[in-house]
Amino acid sequence: MGKRGRASERKGINSITGTTGAKNAKVHPGVLGGAAAVVVCGLGLAAYSLIGGGSSGDDGGPTVDEKPVAAGPPTAAEVRATTQGFLAAWEKGDVAGAAALTDDRAAAKTALTAYAKDSHLTKVKLTPGKRAGAKLPFSVTSTVSYEGKTKPFSYGSELTVVRRKHDGKTLIGWQPSVVHPELKEGDRLVTGEAGDPPIKAVDRDGAELTAKKYPSLGTVLDSLREKYGEKAGGTAGVELRVVRKGSAKAAEKSATTKDDAKATPDKTLLTLSPGTPGTLKTTIDASLQSAAEKETAKRKQASVVLVKPSTGEILAAANSKPAGFNTAFQGSLAPGSTMKVITSSLLLEKKLAGVDKKHPCPKYVTYGGWKFQNDDKFEIKDGTFRASFARSCNTAFISQAKKLQNDSLTKQSQEVFGLGRDNWSIGVPSFDGGIPVQSDAQMGASLIGQGGVRMNPLNMASVAATVKSGTFKQPYLVSPDVDNRTLATAPRKMSGATVGALRDLMHYTAVAGTAVEPMSGLGSDMGAKTGSAEVDGQKKPNGWFTAYRGDLAAGAVVQEGGHGGESAGPLVRAMFLAGQ
Repeated sequence: MGKRGRASERKGINSITGTTGAKNAKVHPGVLGGAAAVVVCGLGLAAYSLIGGGSSGDDGGPTVDEKPVAAGPPTAAEVRATTQGFLAAWEKGDVAGAAALTDDRAAAKTALTAYAKDSHLTKVKLTPGKRAGAKLPFSVTSTVSYEGKTKPFSYGSELTVVRRKHDGKTLIGWQPSVVHPELKEGDRLVTGEAGDPPIKAVDRDGAELTAKKYPSLGTVLDSLREKYGEKAGGTAGVELRVVRKGSAKAAEKSATTKDDAKATPDKTLLTLSPGTPGTLKTTIDASLQSAAEKETAKRKQASVVLVKPSTGEILAAANSKPAGFNTAFQGSLAPGSTMKVITSSLLLEKKLAGVDKKHPCPKYVTYGGWKFQNDDKFEIKDGTFRASFARSCNTAFISQAKKLQNDSLTKQSQEVFGLGRDNWSIGVPSFDGGIPVQSDAQMGASLIGQGGVRMNPLNMASVAATVKSGTFKQPYLVSPDVDNRTLATAPRKMSGATVGALRDLMHYTAVAGTAVEPMSGLGSDMGAKTGSAEVDGQKKPNGWFTAYRGDLAAGAVVQEGGHGGESAGPLVRAMFLAGQ
Protein backbone atom coordinates (compact mmCIF):
# COMPACT_ATOMS: atom_id res chain seq x y z
CA MET A 1 0.00 0.00 0.00
CA GLY A 2 3.04 2.29 0.28
CA LYS A 3 3.78 4.86 2.93
CA ARG A 4 0.75 7.00 2.22
CA GLY A 5 -1.80 4.60 3.56
CA ARG A 6 -0.18 3.48 6.79
CA ALA A 7 0.11 5.36 10.03
CA SER A 8 1.49 3.94 13.25
CA GLU A 9 -0.94 3.36 16.08
CA ARG A 10 -0.87 6.00 18.77
CA LYS A 11 -0.75 4.90 22.35
CA GLY A 12 -0.34 5.90 25.93
CA ILE A 13 -0.31 9.00 28.07
CA ASN A 14 2.33 10.82 30.04
CA SER A 15 2.45 12.06 33.58
CA ILE A 16 3.95 15.40 34.50
CA THR A 17 7.30 13.66 34.83
CA GLY A 18 7.20 12.81 31.13
CA THR A 19 6.97 9.06 31.56
CA THR A 20 5.49 7.46 28.46
CA GLY A 21 2.13 5.80 28.86
CA ALA A 22 -0.80 5.76 31.26
CA LYS A 23 -0.36 2.80 33.55
CA ASN A 24 -3.31 0.62 34.36
CA ALA A 25 -3.75 -2.34 36.63
CA LYS A 26 -4.32 -5.45 34.59
CA VAL A 27 -6.99 -8.07 35.48
CA HIS A 28 -5.33 -11.47 35.43
CA PRO A 29 -7.67 -14.42 35.03
CA GLY A 30 -6.52 -17.30 37.24
CA VAL A 31 -5.78 -20.65 35.64
CA LEU A 32 -5.66 -23.72 37.83
CA GLY A 33 -3.56 -26.65 36.74
CA GLY A 34 -2.20 -29.90 38.05
CA ALA A 35 0.68 -32.18 37.21
CA ALA A 36 0.47 -35.92 36.89
CA ALA A 37 3.17 -38.22 38.28
CA VAL A 38 4.18 -41.84 37.90
CA VAL A 39 2.63 -44.32 40.31
CA VAL A 40 4.80 -45.53 43.17
CA CYS A 41 3.11 -47.42 45.99
CA GLY A 42 3.71 -46.85 49.68
CA LEU A 43 4.01 -43.70 51.76
CA GLY A 44 5.48 -43.30 55.19
CA LEU A 45 5.16 -40.48 57.67
CA ALA A 46 8.69 -39.11 58.17
CA ALA A 47 9.79 -36.72 60.87
CA TYR A 48 12.65 -34.39 61.53
CA SER A 49 13.81 -32.13 64.35
CA LEU A 50 15.87 -29.00 64.82
CA ILE A 51 18.47 -29.20 67.58
CA GLY A 52 19.09 -25.96 69.46
CA GLY A 53 22.42 -25.11 71.06
CA GLY A 54 23.03 -23.53 74.46
CA SER A 55 24.30 -19.98 74.96
CA SER A 56 26.04 -18.29 77.86
CA GLY A 57 24.97 -15.01 79.29
CA ASP A 58 27.44 -12.14 79.40
CA ASP A 59 27.32 -12.07 83.20
CA GLY A 60 28.56 -15.66 83.49
CA GLY A 61 25.16 -16.82 84.74
CA PRO A 62 23.55 -20.18 84.07
CA THR A 63 23.31 -21.48 80.51
CA VAL A 64 19.86 -21.27 78.92
CA ASP A 65 19.00 -23.85 76.21
CA GLU A 66 17.19 -22.29 73.24
CA LYS A 67 15.95 -23.82 70.00
CA PRO A 68 16.69 -21.48 67.10
CA VAL A 69 13.78 -20.75 64.75
CA ALA A 70 14.51 -22.10 61.28
CA ALA A 71 14.34 -19.59 58.45
CA GLY A 72 14.73 -19.47 54.71
CA PRO A 73 13.27 -21.75 52.04
CA PRO A 74 12.35 -25.30 53.08
CA THR A 75 15.17 -27.78 52.57
CA ALA A 76 14.80 -30.88 50.41
CA ALA A 77 14.54 -33.01 53.56
CA GLU A 78 11.83 -30.76 54.99
CA VAL A 79 9.83 -30.82 51.76
CA ARG A 80 10.08 -34.61 51.64
CA ALA A 81 9.07 -35.08 55.26
CA THR A 82 6.18 -32.59 55.17
CA THR A 83 4.67 -33.84 51.92
CA GLN A 84 5.04 -37.51 52.87
CA GLY A 85 3.34 -36.87 56.18
CA PHE A 86 0.46 -35.00 54.57
CA LEU A 87 -0.11 -37.50 51.76
CA ALA A 88 0.11 -40.47 54.14
CA ALA A 89 -2.49 -38.98 56.49
CA TRP A 90 -4.82 -38.06 53.65
CA GLU A 91 -4.51 -41.48 52.02
CA LYS A 92 -5.46 -43.37 55.19
CA GLY A 93 -8.43 -41.08 55.86
CA ASP A 94 -6.91 -39.16 58.76
CA VAL A 95 -8.47 -35.81 57.84
CA ALA A 96 -7.54 -34.11 61.12
CA GLY A 97 -3.96 -35.32 60.86
CA ALA A 98 -3.58 -34.16 57.28
CA ALA A 99 -5.18 -30.78 58.01
CA ALA A 100 -2.81 -30.28 60.96
CA LEU A 101 0.10 -30.39 58.53
CA THR A 102 -1.22 -27.39 56.55
CA ASP A 103 -1.02 -23.65 57.17
CA ASP A 104 -4.83 -23.38 57.21
CA ARG A 105 -6.07 -26.24 59.34
CA ALA A 106 -9.75 -25.23 59.34
CA ALA A 107 -10.03 -24.76 55.57
CA ALA A 108 -8.11 -27.96 54.86
CA LYS A 109 -10.25 -29.98 57.26
CA THR A 110 -13.45 -28.66 55.68
CA ALA A 111 -12.25 -29.43 52.15
CA LEU A 112 -10.89 -32.87 52.93
CA THR A 113 -14.03 -33.80 54.88
CA ALA A 114 -16.20 -32.76 51.93
CA TYR A 115 -13.93 -34.73 49.60
CA ALA A 116 -14.42 -37.89 51.64
CA LYS A 117 -18.16 -37.36 52.03
CA ASP A 118 -19.38 -35.93 48.73
CA SER A 119 -17.05 -37.24 46.04
CA HIS A 120 -17.67 -40.95 46.73
CA LEU A 121 -14.05 -41.68 45.86
CA THR A 122 -12.75 -44.96 47.31
CA LYS A 123 -9.43 -46.81 47.18
CA VAL A 124 -7.62 -43.48 47.03
CA LYS A 125 -3.87 -43.78 46.38
CA LEU A 126 -1.62 -40.72 46.48
CA THR A 127 1.76 -41.01 44.81
CA PRO A 128 4.46 -38.33 44.97
CA GLY A 129 6.28 -37.25 41.86
CA LYS A 130 9.58 -35.47 41.36
CA ARG A 131 10.15 -32.53 43.69
CA ALA A 132 10.91 -29.10 42.19
CA GLY A 133 12.13 -26.86 44.97
CA ALA A 134 9.33 -26.42 47.49
CA LYS A 135 6.78 -27.92 45.11
CA LEU A 136 5.83 -31.57 44.77
CA PRO A 137 3.48 -32.89 42.08
CA PHE A 138 1.51 -35.97 43.01
CA SER A 139 -0.92 -38.30 41.33
CA VAL A 140 -4.27 -39.54 42.60
CA THR A 141 -5.78 -42.86 41.58
CA SER A 142 -9.18 -43.88 42.92
CA THR A 143 -12.51 -45.50 42.20
CA VAL A 144 -15.79 -43.59 42.03
CA SER A 145 -18.58 -45.68 43.57
CA TYR A 146 -22.22 -44.58 43.61
CA GLU A 147 -25.37 -46.70 43.88
CA GLY A 148 -23.76 -49.79 42.43
CA LYS A 149 -21.96 -47.97 39.63
CA THR A 150 -18.16 -47.74 39.70
CA LYS A 151 -15.46 -46.25 37.50
CA PRO A 152 -11.75 -45.57 37.94
CA PHE A 153 -10.74 -41.94 38.30
CA SER A 154 -7.27 -40.44 38.33
CA TYR A 155 -5.74 -37.00 38.11
CA GLY A 156 -2.70 -34.99 39.12
CA SER A 157 -2.25 -32.13 41.57
CA GLU A 158 0.53 -30.33 43.41
CA LEU A 159 1.70 -29.47 46.93
CA THR A 160 3.74 -26.44 47.97
CA VAL A 161 5.66 -26.47 51.24
CA VAL A 162 5.94 -23.19 53.16
CA ARG A 163 7.69 -22.19 56.38
CA ARG A 164 5.65 -20.74 59.24
CA LYS A 165 7.35 -17.58 60.40
CA HIS A 166 6.86 -17.64 64.17
CA ASP A 167 8.25 -21.12 64.78
CA GLY A 168 9.96 -22.07 61.52
CA LYS A 169 7.82 -25.18 61.05
CA THR A 170 7.28 -26.38 57.49
CA LEU A 171 3.67 -26.98 56.41
CA ILE A 172 1.63 -27.53 53.27
CA GLY A 173 0.55 -24.20 51.82
CA TRP A 174 -3.17 -24.85 51.64
CA GLN A 175 -5.12 -24.16 48.47
CA PRO A 176 -8.39 -25.80 47.34
CA SER A 177 -6.50 -26.95 44.23
CA VAL A 178 -4.56 -29.40 46.43
CA VAL A 179 -7.69 -31.56 46.49
CA HIS A 180 -8.22 -31.21 42.73
CA PRO A 181 -6.69 -28.67 40.31
CA GLU A 182 -10.14 -27.52 39.18
CA LEU A 183 -11.21 -26.47 42.68
CA LYS A 184 -11.30 -22.88 43.88
CA GLU A 185 -12.39 -21.56 47.26
CA GLY A 186 -15.83 -22.87 48.19
CA ASP A 187 -15.99 -25.43 45.34
CA ARG A 188 -16.69 -29.12 45.98
CA LEU A 189 -16.30 -32.46 44.22
CA VAL A 190 -19.71 -34.13 44.21
CA THR A 191 -20.85 -37.46 42.79
CA GLY A 192 -24.56 -38.00 42.24
CA GLU A 193 -27.38 -37.30 39.86
CA ALA A 194 -26.33 -34.24 37.88
CA GLY A 195 -28.41 -31.22 38.65
CA ASP A 196 -28.44 -30.24 34.98
CA PRO A 197 -29.30 -32.61 32.13
CA PRO A 198 -26.70 -32.76 29.38
CA ILE A 199 -27.23 -30.81 26.17
CA LYS A 200 -26.34 -31.28 22.55
CA ALA A 201 -25.43 -27.77 21.47
CA VAL A 202 -25.67 -27.11 17.74
CA ASP A 203 -24.70 -24.19 15.55
CA ARG A 204 -27.10 -22.02 13.56
CA ASP A 205 -27.31 -24.72 10.85
CA GLY A 206 -27.66 -27.72 13.16
CA ALA A 207 -24.02 -28.89 13.27
CA GLU A 208 -23.02 -30.26 16.70
CA LEU A 209 -20.63 -28.15 18.76
CA THR A 210 -18.24 -30.04 21.02
CA ALA A 211 -15.36 -28.94 23.21
CA LYS A 212 -13.11 -31.45 21.48
CA LYS A 213 -13.66 -29.90 18.06
CA TYR A 214 -14.00 -26.31 19.29
CA PRO A 215 -11.84 -26.00 22.44
CA SER A 216 -12.73 -22.36 23.12
CA LEU A 217 -16.36 -23.38 23.56
CA GLY A 218 -15.57 -25.74 26.46
CA THR A 219 -16.54 -23.39 29.29
CA VAL A 220 -19.29 -21.92 27.11
CA LEU A 221 -20.89 -25.35 26.66
CA ASP A 222 -20.66 -25.98 30.42
CA SER A 223 -22.46 -22.69 31.01
CA LEU A 224 -25.10 -23.46 28.39
CA ARG A 225 -25.78 -26.81 30.05
CA GLU A 226 -26.12 -25.15 33.44
CA LYS A 227 -28.56 -22.55 32.15
CA TYR A 228 -30.51 -24.52 29.55
CA GLY A 229 -30.11 -28.21 30.46
CA GLU A 230 -33.61 -28.49 31.86
CA LYS A 231 -35.20 -26.23 29.23
CA ALA A 232 -33.66 -28.29 26.41
CA GLY A 233 -35.63 -31.35 27.55
CA GLY A 234 -32.86 -33.77 28.47
CA THR A 235 -32.62 -36.09 31.48
CA ALA A 236 -29.76 -36.01 33.98
CA GLY A 237 -27.19 -38.76 34.41
CA VAL A 238 -24.91 -39.69 37.33
CA GLU A 239 -21.64 -37.76 37.35
CA LEU A 240 -18.66 -36.65 39.37
CA ARG A 241 -18.68 -32.88 39.07
CA VAL A 242 -17.01 -29.76 40.34
CA VAL A 243 -19.82 -27.81 41.96
CA ARG A 244 -18.88 -24.14 42.03
CA LYS A 245 -19.50 -21.82 44.93
CA GLY A 246 -19.95 -18.91 42.51
CA SER A 247 -21.48 -20.72 39.54
CA ALA A 248 -23.34 -18.94 36.80
CA LYS A 249 -26.59 -20.43 38.10
CA ALA A 250 -25.88 -19.20 41.61
CA ALA A 251 -25.18 -15.72 40.27
CA GLU A 252 -28.37 -15.80 38.23
CA LYS A 253 -30.48 -16.76 41.25
CA SER A 254 -28.87 -14.26 43.60
CA ALA A 255 -31.19 -11.41 44.51
CA THR A 256 -28.36 -9.10 45.49
CA THR A 257 -25.32 -10.01 43.42
CA LYS A 258 -24.82 -10.73 39.75
CA ASP A 259 -21.17 -10.86 38.82
CA ASP A 260 -21.21 -12.60 35.46
CA ALA A 261 -17.69 -11.38 34.78
CA LYS A 262 -16.42 -13.89 37.34
CA ALA A 263 -19.10 -16.60 37.27
CA THR A 264 -17.80 -20.06 36.37
CA PRO A 265 -20.04 -23.00 35.48
CA ASP A 266 -20.01 -26.38 37.19
CA LYS A 267 -17.78 -28.90 35.43
CA THR A 268 -18.27 -32.61 34.77
CA LEU A 269 -15.15 -34.67 35.50
CA LEU A 270 -16.52 -38.20 35.07
CA THR A 271 -19.79 -39.70 33.88
CA LEU A 272 -20.91 -42.89 35.61
CA SER A 273 -24.14 -43.19 33.66
CA PRO A 274 -25.02 -40.81 30.83
CA GLY A 275 -28.19 -38.83 30.78
CA THR A 276 -30.23 -38.06 27.69
CA PRO A 277 -29.18 -34.75 26.13
CA GLY A 278 -31.61 -32.17 24.91
CA THR A 279 -30.78 -30.18 21.78
CA LEU A 280 -29.97 -26.49 22.13
CA LYS A 281 -29.55 -24.28 19.09
CA THR A 282 -27.00 -21.46 19.30
CA THR A 283 -26.13 -18.55 17.02
CA ILE A 284 -22.59 -19.86 16.40
CA ASP A 285 -21.44 -20.36 12.81
CA ALA A 286 -19.33 -23.55 12.86
CA SER A 287 -17.11 -22.48 9.96
CA LEU A 288 -16.37 -19.11 11.53
CA GLN A 289 -15.79 -20.76 14.91
CA SER A 290 -13.25 -23.08 13.28
CA ALA A 291 -11.47 -20.07 11.79
CA ALA A 292 -11.47 -18.30 15.17
CA GLU A 293 -9.99 -21.38 16.89
CA LYS A 294 -7.30 -21.65 14.22
CA GLU A 295 -6.32 -17.97 14.29
CA THR A 296 -6.18 -17.59 18.08
CA ALA A 297 -4.16 -20.81 18.37
CA LYS A 298 -1.45 -19.17 16.24
CA ARG A 299 -1.04 -16.41 18.81
CA LYS A 300 0.11 -16.43 22.41
CA GLN A 301 -2.65 -14.43 24.15
CA ALA A 302 -5.32 -13.59 21.62
CA SER A 303 -9.11 -13.40 21.90
CA VAL A 304 -11.68 -12.58 19.23
CA VAL A 305 -15.46 -12.29 18.90
CA LEU A 306 -17.52 -11.97 15.72
CA VAL A 307 -21.13 -10.71 15.77
CA LYS A 308 -23.86 -10.00 13.23
CA PRO A 309 -24.68 -6.25 13.42
CA SER A 310 -28.18 -6.56 11.98
CA THR A 311 -29.30 -8.94 14.76
CA GLY A 312 -26.69 -9.05 17.52
CA GLU A 313 -26.11 -12.79 17.04
CA ILE A 314 -22.68 -14.02 18.18
CA LEU A 315 -21.13 -15.99 15.33
CA ALA A 316 -17.78 -16.97 16.83
CA ALA A 317 -15.67 -16.53 19.96
CA ALA A 318 -12.23 -17.95 20.72
CA ASN A 319 -9.20 -17.60 22.99
CA SER A 320 -5.59 -18.71 22.59
CA LYS A 321 -5.89 -20.50 25.95
CA PRO A 322 -9.26 -22.22 25.53
CA ALA A 323 -9.13 -24.10 28.82
CA GLY A 324 -8.51 -20.94 30.82
CA PHE A 325 -10.45 -17.80 31.59
CA ASN A 326 -12.87 -16.76 28.83
CA THR A 327 -11.33 -13.37 28.02
CA ALA A 328 -13.45 -13.07 24.88
CA PHE A 329 -16.68 -12.79 26.92
CA GLN A 330 -15.55 -12.09 30.47
CA GLY A 331 -12.29 -10.18 30.13
CA SER A 332 -11.86 -6.77 31.73
CA LEU A 333 -9.03 -4.89 30.01
CA ALA A 334 -8.32 -1.29 29.06
CA PRO A 335 -9.34 -1.04 25.36
CA GLY A 336 -6.92 1.74 24.39
CA SER A 337 -7.73 3.82 21.34
CA THR A 338 -10.60 1.62 20.16
CA MET A 339 -12.52 3.56 22.83
CA LYS A 340 -12.17 6.62 20.61
CA VAL A 341 -15.12 5.34 18.58
CA ILE A 342 -17.38 6.02 21.56
CA THR A 343 -15.55 9.22 22.50
CA SER A 344 -15.94 10.47 18.92
CA SER A 345 -19.69 9.88 19.02
CA LEU A 346 -19.77 12.02 22.17
CA LEU A 347 -17.73 14.85 20.66
CA LEU A 348 -19.77 14.78 17.45
CA GLU A 349 -23.08 14.96 19.34
CA LYS A 350 -21.85 17.84 21.48
CA LYS A 351 -20.55 19.71 18.42
CA LEU A 352 -17.03 19.60 19.83
CA ALA A 353 -15.80 17.97 16.63
CA GLY A 354 -16.79 17.62 13.00
CA VAL A 355 -15.41 15.13 10.51
CA ASP A 356 -13.74 17.73 8.28
CA LYS A 357 -13.56 20.60 10.71
CA LYS A 358 -10.25 21.87 12.02
CA HIS A 359 -9.29 20.08 15.23
CA PRO A 360 -6.22 20.49 17.46
CA CYS A 361 -3.66 17.68 17.58
CA PRO A 362 -0.67 19.16 19.43
CA LYS A 363 2.37 17.21 20.65
CA TYR A 364 1.25 17.61 24.25
CA VAL A 365 -1.80 18.54 26.25
CA THR A 366 -2.08 18.85 30.04
CA TYR A 367 -5.24 17.95 31.91
CA GLY A 368 -5.80 17.20 35.58
CA GLY A 369 -2.12 17.53 36.36
CA TRP A 370 -0.96 14.98 33.77
CA LYS A 371 0.92 15.76 30.59
CA PHE A 372 -0.40 13.63 27.75
CA GLN A 373 1.35 13.07 24.42
CA ASN A 374 1.06 11.17 21.17
CA ASP A 375 3.18 8.24 20.10
CA ASP A 376 6.58 9.60 19.04
CA LYS A 377 5.28 13.03 20.08
CA PHE A 378 3.79 13.64 16.66
CA GLU A 379 1.43 16.51 15.93
CA ILE A 380 -0.92 17.42 13.11
CA LYS A 381 -0.75 21.11 12.30
CA ASP A 382 -3.97 22.65 10.98
CA GLY A 383 -5.46 19.16 10.73
CA THR A 384 -9.06 17.98 10.77
CA PHE A 385 -10.82 15.66 13.17
CA ARG A 386 -10.80 13.05 10.37
CA ALA A 387 -7.00 13.14 10.35
CA SER A 388 -6.80 12.95 14.14
CA PHE A 389 -9.11 9.93 14.29
CA ALA A 390 -7.31 8.12 11.47
CA ARG A 391 -3.87 8.65 13.02
CA SER A 392 -5.26 8.04 16.53
CA CYS A 393 -4.16 11.36 17.99
CA ASN A 394 -4.50 11.20 21.78
CA THR A 395 -4.25 14.94 22.37
CA ALA A 396 -7.09 15.65 19.93
CA PHE A 397 -9.45 13.87 22.32
CA ILE A 398 -7.99 14.84 25.67
CA SER A 399 -7.93 18.50 24.65
CA GLN A 400 -11.73 18.42 24.77
CA ALA A 401 -11.91 17.02 28.33
CA LYS A 402 -12.32 20.46 29.90
CA LYS A 403 -15.53 20.94 27.90
CA LEU A 404 -17.06 17.70 29.18
CA GLN A 405 -18.60 16.62 32.45
CA ASN A 406 -17.00 13.86 34.49
CA ASP A 407 -19.88 11.52 33.66
CA SER A 408 -20.19 12.43 29.95
CA LEU A 409 -18.35 9.36 28.62
CA THR A 410 -20.09 7.06 31.10
CA LYS A 411 -23.51 8.26 29.99
CA GLN A 412 -22.63 8.04 26.30
CA SER A 413 -21.37 4.48 26.68
CA GLN A 414 -24.41 3.37 28.64
CA GLU A 415 -27.17 5.27 26.87
CA VAL A 416 -26.04 4.85 23.25
CA PHE A 417 -23.80 1.77 23.14
CA GLY A 418 -25.54 -0.24 25.90
CA LEU A 419 -22.29 -0.79 27.79
CA GLY A 420 -21.59 -0.82 31.51
CA ARG A 421 -25.19 -1.27 32.64
CA ASP A 422 -24.75 -4.85 33.91
CA ASN A 423 -27.86 -6.05 32.09
CA TRP A 424 -26.70 -8.10 29.12
CA SER A 425 -28.08 -11.63 28.97
CA ILE A 426 -26.24 -13.34 26.14
CA GLY A 427 -26.99 -16.90 27.33
CA VAL A 428 -23.72 -17.46 29.24
CA PRO A 429 -21.76 -15.33 31.74
CA SER A 430 -20.31 -12.13 30.28
CA PHE A 431 -18.88 -8.78 31.31
CA ASP A 432 -20.78 -5.87 29.82
CA GLY A 433 -17.96 -3.34 29.98
CA GLY A 434 -17.05 -0.81 32.64
CA ILE A 435 -16.89 2.96 32.16
CA PRO A 436 -16.77 4.49 35.63
CA VAL A 437 -17.29 8.17 36.32
CA GLN A 438 -13.83 9.67 36.83
CA SER A 439 -12.32 13.10 37.32
CA ASP A 440 -9.20 15.05 36.48
CA ALA A 441 -6.42 13.12 34.73
CA GLN A 442 -8.21 9.76 34.93
CA MET A 443 -11.22 11.25 33.21
CA GLY A 444 -8.95 12.54 30.43
CA ALA A 445 -7.27 9.15 30.14
CA SER A 446 -10.64 7.41 29.84
CA LEU A 447 -11.34 9.33 26.63
CA ILE A 448 -8.55 7.36 24.96
CA GLY A 449 -9.47 4.01 26.55
CA GLN A 450 -7.14 4.07 29.52
CA GLY A 451 -7.87 5.21 33.08
CA GLY A 452 -10.54 2.99 34.59
CA VAL A 453 -12.26 1.97 31.33
CA ARG A 454 -12.50 -1.81 30.91
CA MET A 455 -13.71 -3.85 27.92
CA ASN A 456 -13.37 -7.22 26.20
CA PRO A 457 -13.60 -8.39 22.56
CA LEU A 458 -17.35 -9.01 22.88
CA ASN A 459 -17.88 -5.41 24.00
CA MET A 460 -15.74 -3.96 21.23
CA ALA A 461 -17.37 -6.15 18.58
CA SER A 462 -20.66 -4.71 19.80
CA VAL A 463 -19.31 -1.16 19.46
CA ALA A 464 -18.42 -1.74 15.81
CA ALA A 465 -21.78 -3.44 15.26
CA THR A 466 -23.59 -0.44 16.76
CA VAL A 467 -21.84 1.89 14.33
CA LYS A 468 -22.63 -0.39 11.40
CA SER A 469 -26.31 -0.93 12.25
CA GLY A 470 -26.93 2.54 13.66
CA THR A 471 -28.38 1.26 16.91
CA PHE A 472 -27.31 -0.99 19.79
CA LYS A 473 -28.49 -4.59 19.58
CA GLN A 474 -27.43 -6.68 22.55
CA PRO A 475 -25.18 -9.57 21.45
CA TYR A 476 -26.55 -13.02 22.23
CA LEU A 477 -25.53 -16.66 21.88
CA VAL A 478 -28.94 -18.26 22.48
CA SER A 479 -32.16 -16.82 21.13
CA PRO A 480 -34.35 -15.15 23.77
CA ASP A 481 -37.24 -17.23 22.40
CA VAL A 482 -35.74 -20.28 24.16
CA ASP A 483 -36.29 -18.92 27.66
CA ASN A 484 -38.36 -15.76 27.10
CA ARG A 485 -35.64 -13.54 28.53
CA THR A 486 -35.49 -9.87 27.64
CA LEU A 487 -32.44 -8.60 25.79
CA ALA A 488 -30.90 -5.32 26.91
CA THR A 489 -31.58 -2.17 24.93
CA ALA A 490 -29.98 1.25 24.87
CA PRO A 491 -32.06 4.20 26.11
CA ARG A 492 -31.42 6.26 22.99
CA LYS A 493 -30.07 6.15 19.46
CA MET A 494 -27.52 8.32 17.75
CA SER A 495 -28.76 10.70 15.11
CA GLY A 496 -28.37 9.69 11.50
CA ALA A 497 -25.76 12.41 11.08
CA THR A 498 -23.67 11.08 13.95
CA VAL A 499 -23.87 7.50 12.69
CA GLY A 500 -22.87 8.62 9.21
CA ALA A 501 -19.93 10.59 10.61
CA LEU A 502 -18.68 7.61 12.63
CA ARG A 503 -18.87 5.32 9.61
CA ASP A 504 -16.98 7.93 7.61
CA LEU A 505 -14.25 8.15 10.26
CA MET A 506 -13.87 4.37 10.61
CA HIS A 507 -13.86 3.85 6.84
CA TYR A 508 -11.19 6.52 6.38
CA THR A 509 -9.07 4.85 9.08
CA ALA A 510 -9.38 1.57 7.16
CA VAL A 511 -8.27 3.06 3.85
CA ALA A 512 -5.83 5.80 4.92
CA GLY A 513 -5.10 5.46 8.63
CA THR A 514 -3.73 3.03 11.17
CA ALA A 515 -5.97 0.16 9.96
CA VAL A 516 -4.90 0.16 6.30
CA GLU A 517 -2.94 -3.07 6.18
CA PRO A 518 -5.47 -5.34 7.96
CA MET A 519 -8.41 -3.92 5.98
CA SER A 520 -6.78 -3.71 2.55
CA GLY A 521 -8.85 -5.20 -0.25
CA LEU A 522 -11.92 -5.87 1.89
CA GLY A 523 -14.26 -3.72 -0.19
CA SER A 524 -15.99 -0.41 0.44
CA ASP A 525 -18.56 -1.37 3.09
CA MET A 526 -16.16 -1.52 6.00
CA GLY A 527 -14.51 0.51 8.75
CA ALA A 528 -12.08 -0.02 11.60
CA LYS A 529 -10.27 1.43 14.60
CA THR A 530 -6.99 0.30 16.10
CA GLY A 531 -5.89 0.56 19.71
CA SER A 532 -2.98 -0.01 22.05
CA ALA A 533 -3.40 -0.08 25.82
CA GLU A 534 -0.43 0.16 28.12
CA VAL A 535 -0.47 -2.01 31.24
CA ASP A 536 1.77 -1.93 34.30
CA GLY A 537 4.43 -4.62 34.24
CA GLN A 538 4.21 -5.26 30.50
CA LYS A 539 7.00 -4.41 28.07
CA LYS A 540 4.54 -4.13 25.20
CA PRO A 541 0.96 -2.81 25.26
CA ASN A 542 -2.13 -4.87 24.54
CA GLY A 543 -3.08 -4.59 20.88
CA TRP A 544 -6.76 -4.01 20.04
CA PHE A 545 -8.79 -3.92 16.83
CA THR A 546 -12.48 -3.32 16.24
CA ALA A 547 -14.05 -3.29 12.79
CA TYR A 548 -17.06 -4.09 10.61
CA ARG A 549 -17.38 -5.43 7.11
CA GLY A 550 -20.81 -5.88 5.61
CA ASP A 551 -22.97 -7.67 8.19
CA LEU A 552 -19.99 -8.80 10.26
CA ALA A 553 -18.43 -6.94 13.19
CA ALA A 554 -15.39 -8.02 15.18
CA GLY A 555 -13.48 -7.19 18.32
CA ALA A 556 -10.06 -8.63 19.11
CA VAL A 557 -7.21 -8.20 21.58
CA VAL A 558 -3.70 -9.63 21.59
CA GLN A 559 -2.26 -9.16 25.05
CA GLU A 560 1.27 -7.76 24.94
CA GLY A 561 0.87 -7.68 21.17
CA GLY A 562 1.98 -4.07 20.64
CA HIS A 563 0.21 -1.87 18.09
CA GLY A 564 -3.30 -3.08 17.37
CA GLY A 565 -3.00 -2.77 13.61
CA GLU A 566 -0.04 -5.13 13.63
CA SER A 567 -1.24 -7.68 16.20
CA ALA A 568 -5.04 -7.85 16.51
CA GLY A 569 -5.70 -6.44 13.03
CA PRO A 570 -4.50 -9.49 11.08
CA LEU A 571 -6.64 -11.70 13.32
CA VAL A 572 -9.76 -9.71 12.46
CA ARG A 573 -8.81 -9.66 8.78
CA ALA A 574 -8.61 -13.47 8.77
CA MET A 575 -12.07 -13.66 10.33
CA PHE A 576 -13.57 -11.33 7.71
CA LEU A 577 -12.02 -13.38 4.90
CA ALA A 578 -13.41 -16.56 6.47
CA GLY A 579 -16.83 -14.96 6.48
CA GLN A 580 -16.91 -14.20 2.77
